[in-house]
Amino acid sequence: MGRRLALLLPLAIAACAEAPPATAPLDLENAAALDRAPAADHATDPLLRALRQATSRFHSTTLAVRTGYQPDDHCVPNMGFHWVDPSLVDPVFDPVRPEVMLYAPGPGGNLQLVAVEYIVLDVGQPRPSFGGRLFDVGGTPVPVPHWSQHVWLYQDNPDGMLTAFNPVVSCP
Repeated sequence: MGRRLALLLPLAIAACAEAPPATAPLDLENAAALDRAPAADHATDPLLRALRQATSRFHSTTLAVRTGYQPDDHCVPNMGFHWVDPSLVDPVFDPVRPEVMLYAPGPGGNLQLVAVEYIVLDVGQPRPSFGGRLFDVGGTPVPVPHWSQHVWLYQDNPDGMLTAFNPVVSCP
Protein backbone atom coordinates (compact mmCIF):
# COMPACT_ATOMS: atom_id res chain seq x y z
CA MET A 1 0.00 0.00 0.00
CA GLY A 2 3.05 2.29 -0.16
CA ARG A 3 2.09 3.49 -3.64
CA ARG A 4 -1.45 4.26 -2.39
CA LEU A 5 0.00 6.23 0.52
CA ALA A 6 2.00 8.42 -1.85
CA LEU A 7 -1.11 9.09 -3.93
CA LEU A 8 -3.31 9.84 -0.93
CA LEU A 9 -0.94 12.20 0.92
CA PRO A 10 -1.52 15.31 -1.27
CA LEU A 11 -5.27 14.69 -1.26
CA ALA A 12 -5.34 14.20 2.49
CA ILE A 13 -3.45 17.40 3.18
CA ALA A 14 -5.65 19.44 0.83
CA ALA A 15 -8.84 17.95 2.24
CA CYS A 16 -7.97 18.92 5.80
CA ALA A 17 -8.87 22.51 4.92
CA GLU A 18 -12.45 21.59 3.91
CA ALA A 19 -15.48 22.22 6.11
CA PRO A 20 -16.62 19.25 8.22
CA PRO A 21 -19.85 17.45 7.27
CA ALA A 22 -22.79 16.83 9.56
CA THR A 23 -23.39 13.33 10.89
CA ALA A 24 -26.55 11.55 11.97
CA PRO A 25 -27.16 10.64 15.62
CA LEU A 26 -25.87 7.23 16.68
CA ASP A 27 -28.14 4.21 16.91
CA LEU A 28 -25.96 1.77 18.84
CA GLU A 29 -28.72 -0.80 19.17
CA ASN A 30 -29.12 -0.94 15.38
CA ALA A 31 -25.34 -1.18 14.90
CA ALA A 32 -25.05 -4.20 17.19
CA ALA A 33 -27.98 -5.90 15.49
CA LEU A 34 -26.58 -5.13 12.03
CA ASP A 35 -23.15 -6.49 12.90
CA ARG A 36 -24.53 -9.75 14.34
CA ALA A 37 -27.29 -10.36 11.80
CA PRO A 38 -26.89 -13.22 9.32
CA ALA A 39 -26.14 -12.15 5.76
CA ALA A 40 -29.65 -13.13 4.67
CA ASP A 41 -31.07 -10.45 7.02
CA HIS A 42 -28.91 -7.73 5.49
CA ALA A 43 -31.19 -7.51 2.45
CA THR A 44 -33.87 -5.87 4.58
CA ASP A 45 -31.66 -3.11 6.03
CA PRO A 46 -32.20 0.10 3.99
CA LEU A 47 -28.61 1.31 4.43
CA LEU A 48 -27.13 -2.00 3.28
CA ARG A 49 -29.60 -2.22 0.42
CA ALA A 50 -28.56 1.26 -0.79
CA LEU A 51 -24.86 0.40 -0.44
CA ARG A 52 -25.29 -2.87 -2.32
CA GLN A 53 -27.19 -1.08 -5.10
CA ALA A 54 -24.45 1.56 -5.38
CA THR A 55 -21.52 -0.88 -5.35
CA SER A 56 -22.72 -4.06 -7.06
CA ARG A 57 -21.39 -2.75 -10.37
CA PHE A 58 -17.87 -3.06 -8.96
CA HIS A 59 -18.02 -6.83 -9.19
CA SER A 60 -16.50 -5.88 -12.54
CA THR A 61 -12.91 -4.87 -11.82
CA THR A 62 -12.78 -3.26 -15.27
CA LEU A 63 -15.62 -0.93 -14.31
CA ALA A 64 -13.98 -0.21 -10.95
CA VAL A 65 -10.83 0.95 -12.75
CA ARG A 66 -12.83 3.03 -15.23
CA THR A 67 -14.56 4.88 -12.40
CA GLY A 68 -11.35 5.73 -10.51
CA TYR A 69 -10.50 2.79 -8.24
CA GLN A 70 -6.81 2.02 -8.57
CA PRO A 71 -5.69 -1.62 -8.50
CA ASP A 72 -3.18 -2.64 -5.88
CA ASP A 73 -1.16 -5.84 -6.03
CA HIS A 74 -0.64 -6.09 -2.24
CA CYS A 75 -3.01 -8.50 -0.53
CA VAL A 76 -3.57 -7.79 3.17
CA PRO A 77 -4.13 -11.05 5.08
CA ASN A 78 -7.77 -11.45 6.19
CA MET A 79 -8.77 -8.37 4.16
CA GLY A 80 -7.73 -8.76 0.53
CA PHE A 81 -6.68 -6.25 -2.11
CA HIS A 82 -7.60 -2.61 -1.40
CA TRP A 83 -8.52 -0.66 -4.53
CA VAL A 84 -8.70 3.02 -3.54
CA ASP A 85 -10.36 5.90 -5.38
CA PRO A 86 -8.11 8.76 -4.15
CA SER A 87 -10.62 11.39 -5.26
CA LEU A 88 -13.04 10.11 -2.61
CA VAL A 89 -10.61 10.32 0.33
CA ASP A 90 -11.75 13.48 2.11
CA PRO A 91 -13.58 14.55 5.30
CA VAL A 92 -16.99 13.60 3.89
CA PHE A 93 -18.75 10.32 4.73
CA ASP A 94 -21.07 9.32 1.92
CA PRO A 95 -22.56 5.89 2.68
CA VAL A 96 -23.08 5.03 -0.99
CA ARG A 97 -19.61 6.13 -2.17
CA PRO A 98 -16.98 4.10 -0.30
CA GLU A 99 -13.39 5.11 -0.83
CA VAL A 100 -12.14 1.51 -1.14
CA MET A 101 -13.31 -1.68 -2.83
CA LEU A 102 -11.85 -4.85 -1.34
CA TYR A 103 -11.24 -7.83 -3.61
CA ALA A 104 -10.10 -11.35 -2.77
CA PRO A 105 -9.16 -14.30 -4.96
CA GLY A 106 -12.12 -16.49 -5.82
CA PRO A 107 -12.43 -19.73 -7.78
CA GLY A 108 -9.79 -19.92 -10.48
CA GLY A 109 -7.91 -17.01 -8.88
CA ASN A 110 -10.24 -14.34 -10.29
CA LEU A 111 -10.74 -11.36 -8.02
CA GLN A 112 -14.14 -11.08 -6.39
CA LEU A 113 -15.61 -8.08 -4.60
CA VAL A 114 -15.87 -9.01 -0.91
CA ALA A 115 -16.21 -5.73 1.00
CA VAL A 116 -16.02 -1.97 0.93
CA GLU A 117 -14.09 0.35 3.21
CA TYR A 118 -14.65 3.97 4.11
CA ILE A 119 -11.81 6.38 4.89
CA VAL A 120 -12.90 9.72 6.33
CA LEU A 121 -10.33 12.38 7.14
CA ASP A 122 -10.70 13.87 10.61
CA VAL A 123 -10.75 17.66 10.40
CA GLY A 124 -12.56 18.17 13.69
CA GLN A 125 -16.05 16.98 12.72
CA PRO A 126 -17.92 14.38 14.79
CA ARG A 127 -16.73 10.81 14.29
CA PRO A 128 -18.90 9.17 11.60
CA SER A 129 -20.89 5.99 12.08
CA PHE A 130 -22.24 3.31 9.81
CA GLY A 131 -25.59 1.96 10.84
CA GLY A 132 -24.94 3.38 14.31
CA ARG A 133 -21.45 1.85 14.73
CA LEU A 134 -18.70 4.43 15.18
CA PHE A 135 -15.86 4.22 12.67
CA ASP A 136 -12.47 2.91 13.84
CA VAL A 137 -9.86 5.54 14.68
CA GLY A 138 -7.10 5.29 12.07
CA GLY A 139 -6.70 1.87 10.53
CA THR A 140 -5.09 2.78 7.21
CA PRO A 141 -1.66 4.11 6.20
CA VAL A 142 -3.13 7.58 5.51
CA PRO A 143 -0.64 9.91 7.28
CA VAL A 144 -3.22 12.34 8.72
CA PRO A 145 -5.90 11.81 11.36
CA HIS A 146 -8.74 9.73 9.94
CA TRP A 147 -11.38 7.11 10.60
CA SER A 148 -12.08 3.90 8.72
CA GLN A 149 -14.86 1.35 8.51
CA HIS A 150 -15.03 -2.00 6.71
CA VAL A 151 -18.37 -3.41 5.60
CA TRP A 152 -18.28 -7.08 4.57
CA LEU A 153 -21.18 -6.70 2.20
CA TYR A 154 -20.34 -9.46 -0.27
CA GLN A 155 -18.48 -12.01 1.88
CA ASP A 156 -19.86 -13.41 5.13
CA ASN A 157 -17.64 -12.59 8.09
CA PRO A 158 -17.99 -14.82 11.16
CA ASP A 159 -16.48 -12.02 13.27
CA GLY A 160 -19.17 -9.52 12.24
CA MET A 161 -20.09 -7.53 9.18
CA LEU A 162 -18.46 -4.33 10.49
CA THR A 163 -15.14 -5.68 11.77
CA ALA A 164 -11.86 -4.87 10.06
CA PHE A 165 -10.60 -8.42 9.48
CA ASN A 166 -12.35 -11.45 8.02
CA PRO A 167 -10.83 -14.87 8.84
CA VAL A 168 -12.49 -16.36 5.72
CA VAL A 169 -10.48 -14.14 3.33
CA SER A 170 -7.01 -15.37 2.38
CA CYS A 171 -4.22 -14.09 0.20
CA PRO A 172 -2.41 -16.06 -2.50
